[in-house]
Amino acid sequence: MSLKRFARYVPIAWVLTGVPLAAGCAPAASHGVTVLSYASPYDANHPFSRADRTWIEWVEAQSGGAIRIRAIWSGELLSSEESLVELRHGVADIGLITPIYSKGGVHLIRIQSGFYAGARTFEEQVAMYRCLAADFPEFGRELKGLHILAVQGGSLPGILTRTRPVLRLDDLKGLRIRAPTELLDVLRDLGAAPVNMPMDEVYSALAKGVIDGVVAPPDTLKALRFAEVAKYFYALAIPRGAYPARAMSERRWEGLPARDRAILEASTPVWEAAMARETRSAVAAGEAFGRRQGVQFHSASADDQRRFDALYDRDAERNARSLARFGIDGLTVLHSARRMAQAIDDTGTIECGKHRRSVTLGSKS
Repeated sequence: MSLKRFARYVPIAWVLTGVPLAAGCAPAASHGVTVLSYASPYDANHPFSRADRTWIEWVEAQSGGAIRIRAIWSGELLSSEESLVELRHGVADIGLITPIYSKGGVHLIRIQSGFYAGARTFEEQVAMYRCLAADFPEFGRELKGLHILAVQGGSLPGILTRTRPVLRLDDLKGLRIRAPTELLDVLRDLGAAPVNMPMDEVYSALAKGVIDGVVAPPDTLKALRFAEVAKYFYALAIPRGAYPARAMSERRWEGLPARDRAILEASTPVWEAAMARETRSAVAAGEAFGRRQGVQFHSASADDQRRFDALYDRDAERNARSLARFGIDGLTVLHSARRMAQAIDDTGTIECGKHRRSVTLGSKS
């Protein structure tokens, strides 16, 4: 992270004299109160941030004031692309992380987000991720130095474009589309020119014409104001993966009193439930906002959906095999994910390791 990012929070003399920069290194407040910083790249009114505020209120209330959370929004302290490194080094105590945008070191976590065909709801996605992480130690190795506080799923995305409507898959040819890692090759196979960038950079890229469109769910039409810079939404059912999304450094975690760790552990389901609730609400609000802004919605034909699904499945296998160069058995992870998705569809439960998880099924439409 640059000195400019620290300027508002860290006296320059500290930097020059070698005083530790880590927010987590600050002592707890007096009278037994632990003050923790929470950093997010999103503004305070984004759906993710509303869920974060619900979590903050719960933690502070549950602790009886013994834990206080100081929130820092809008990327003032933590970035999207370097969040894992920044947290490990104590730039913030707790933060929103996006390992699917990291440049290296999380090969399996990035690729596995393309293994979720058949998991449609936030709860199903999170349950699948937790089972995969429990069964395959490589997940933990890629997150070494971090203590995960919450896992995030999301609503199924479509394809939003600026000036050219997509009415069928062939219309993607030649379009520069921002997409998550797991869809880059699928879009290339369809003739598009995909790029990968953090979501908080997309509005500017759309407004300037740097990209022609983005793979994104309807909630972004309002939450990220994409309806202001893109006018056509192609409702293609694109699977969405889960990933660890809120964390703190393991060093900071180990330094907390047992009382505080117990409260933060208990807060995980509260945080994940708030994210699920805000995500579902944001989808309806985003679509309504988009229509008011003149966004046109078009649905994929059944033939195009089947064609996309076949490409998606083929690419998932190709990506899984590619993990072998890092010494990771990606195919075994993929096949496990497919069994889990089938179990959700058949029985509403997931088998993972020695544990059986119940999953509340959502709409499959």
